[in-house]
Amino acid sequence: MGAVPSTPRRGSARPQDTAEYLIGSFVGEKSFPLASDFWQKLLELPLNLRWPTDRVQEACQRFAQNNCYTRHLAKILIHLTQCLQESISTSGAPSPVYTKAINAVYISSVFLKYLIENAQSKNIEDLCLSLDESEPVPDGFIRDINIENLVMHSVLSFIGSVDVSANTYLLHQELLSFMLIAMSSQLLYGPSPGPTDMNLFIDAAMAQESSLVSLVVRRLLLNYIMRPRIPLNSTSYPVFSEGSQPGVLQRVGSAAVDRVDIEGNAHNGSLVRLPFASLFDTLGMCLGDETAALLLYTLVHGNSDFLEYVLVRTDLDTLLMPILETLYNTSKRTSNHIYILLIILLILSQDSSFNASIHKMILPSVPWYQEHLLHQTSLGSLMVIILIRTVKYNLSKLKDLYLHTTCLATLANMAPHVHRLSAYASQRLVSLFYMLSRKYNKLAERIDDKIGKSGSVEQGSFAEDLSAELHIYTDFLRIVLEILNAILTYALPRNPEVLDFFNSRVDAHAEDGEWSVEKVLQLVIINCRSWRGEGMKMFTQLHFSYEQESHPEEFFTPYIWRLALTHCGLSFNPSAINLFPVDLSVEKLNGYGGDADKHQNGELDQNEPLEV
Repeated sequence: MGAVPSTPRRGSARPQDTAEYLIGSFVGEKSFPLASDFWQKLLELPLNLRWPTDRVQEACQRFAQNNCYTRHLAKILIHLTQCLQESISTSGAPSPVYTKAINAVYISSVFLKYLIENAQSKNIEDLCLSLDESEPVPDGFIRDINIENLVMHSVLSFIGSVDVSANTYLLHQELLSFMLIAMSSQLLYGPSPGPTDMNLFIDAAMAQESSLVSLVVRRLLLNYIMRPRIPLNSTSYPVFSEGSQPGVLQRVGSAAVDRVDIEGNAHNGSLVRLPFASLFDTLGMCLGDETAALLLYTLVHGNSDFLEYVLVRTDLDTLLMPILETLYNTSKRTSNHIYILLIILLILSQDSSFNASIHKMILPSVPWYQEHLLHQTSLGSLMVIILIRTVKYNLSKLKDLYLHTTCLATLANMAPHVHRLSAYASQRLVSLFYMLSRKYNKLAERIDDKIGKSGSVEQGSFAEDLSAELHIYTDFLRIVLEILNAILTYALPRNPEVLDFFNSRVDAHAEDGEWSVEKVLQLVIINCRSWRGEGMKMFTQLHFSYEQESHPEEFFTPYIWRLALTHCGLSFNPSAINLFPVDLSVEKLNGYGGDADKHQNGELDQNEPLEV
């Protein structure tokens, strides 16, 4: 595919020879006018032709050398928009235009990806997305039209208006892949947007009308809910195809989570109407997957209507059980995945009705919990147990301050509404206080030893670091004590298992002979009814709420791209990626899960400042 082959003779050429000539001409030095019949021949190639990787690479190199003169990328993108517009008008019926559209989008993707990956000095202007002034254009075509805007409008219009079917499946798949490739210029830059960043296709997508964006988001989410199963004909892959490709549902799911703002009443009143019941059930089945967790976070944080719907559901275990099971298996997940799930729980715990209802739902058993037999345990008790377990794991392994604070904040929101907390959950709560106390005492002793030897704490010294850590544990202990205080003050009559407070009363009623556990518990329950909390110091109820940081893109942009590269089968030149640190190994990048960034995406806002 180096030099352009000679033109095959009419009637005697094999499809492979014809394709060789057409692709060779496309990447060559000769510029074909926009109205040339060359483009129709190129886009009518059979979809089952393949070339090895080395020849594709050679073709891409020649294309990069010649594109700024031939402007063939701009021209094939224009033909892509025309094919998509015609495809929309066919309403999904079988049509030769689909073959042309698939070829156009796939060929565009191959060469656009190479140009982005190999952009000199991150100069995306090298794409040459405009027509030369001397270029003859068909009647009615606007010469100076913004091509990237035209392309994104056509792609989004097709995705938003055409159903996924046996006829349109492959085109949907390739368009979603094209969108990822077109937006991959973001990988070339750092996580904080800079004045010199150039993301032409992202800017074009963001400039589309809100009604179109809403239509696309709705369609992607409906596809995510319905999960259409379309058999894929293995002979229907475009040229340059190398092996199996991920199904459209994988790409639909990943593209859906890319839309961070899905507020129903945002953007001049545009409304995304969805069957919340089906979306709720689908998410419940998929929350073990990191992309589903991110989608749920996006919805409960960005869509007040969906959050309200979730809070009034009586089967909250549909969402909470897979979340809690995933948190139980923290060691097998990335810290970003865990953090997103904890933020979801924190957002839900901001609602008092949620905190009350989870304690009324009784679970017959929790088979995946191995440390203790949980029988007839409330969902709220299980949530307390898992949050405390996550805190302990974090203290020993991850040592992530944000993750730890988020767990305690959720427990604090739940505390005043606790109802019949199980004995095991009560014991875990007390053990958390003991564990934090031991760590606090050890730190205090080490600091005293350092001060005793030097007489003071020197600035920048190891003892000063210990002092800062001691301050953190002081705040953690204060929160745990206030959690216990809130349970005793506001919820004691509903939680007879929590206290050893009644020891003296049990002793006062002691009779000859041994007391059974049931008899002691019955006495505690009776005395709970007469409990008054006036003797305890009344603290203002702690209430934590979640707010994103002022620049959430610094967390979400690298995070979403990592997920996209991991789940969508899109390989990208590792040496070109500046958005996040990556091992310079394509094999590792394609399977990239990675340790999560320590940088987190949100902060906690509460009525009383918490310094951590």
